[in-house]
Amino acid sequence: MIKIDMLDKKISDLLIEDGRMSCSKISERIGGISERAVRYRINRLIKNGVIAVRGNVIAEGLGLTVCADVFIEVEPAQVLEIANHLAQFESVSYIAYSTGDTDISIQVFARNNSDLFKFVTDVVGKIPGVRKTHISFVPIKIKDDHIWPIPSFVIKKD
Repeated sequence: MIKIDMLDKKISDLLIEDGRMSCSKISERIGGISERAVRYRINRLIKNGVIAVRGNVIAEGLGLTVCADVFIEVEPAQVLEIANHLAQFESVSYIAYSTGDTDISIQVFARNNSDLFKFVTDVVGKIPGVRKTHISFVPIKIKDDHIWPIPSFVIKKD
């Protein structure tokens, strides 16, 4: 584990603000550090798995304005199998095992409530081993940080 200092944090914060910000601009914004030192620190942070710089998809910008958490109860012996199956769907941006009343938690993006309902009932609900689903709409996000590629179903065909 590498040591992270306030300068590393400032660099990381600026990259969160704009992942394409140049090392010279970061150097200028922070002050008192050379462009070369910024480049070295960014490379060190990336190499050590502290940060990753990539484009994050904003679902709303793609017309996917409905977001919901779906909690799924499954047969105990099939949790891993079902979770891996769910991970194949492009509309699923997040998947994890859960504890408590449900076994798997997923986050789904859809164009509208009808599309979401159809996905949960006609796709998720029909997976062998799924016992029960519960949809919880997410009308407002206060903090969101996930990486999700643009799904092919929103790309316009020629």
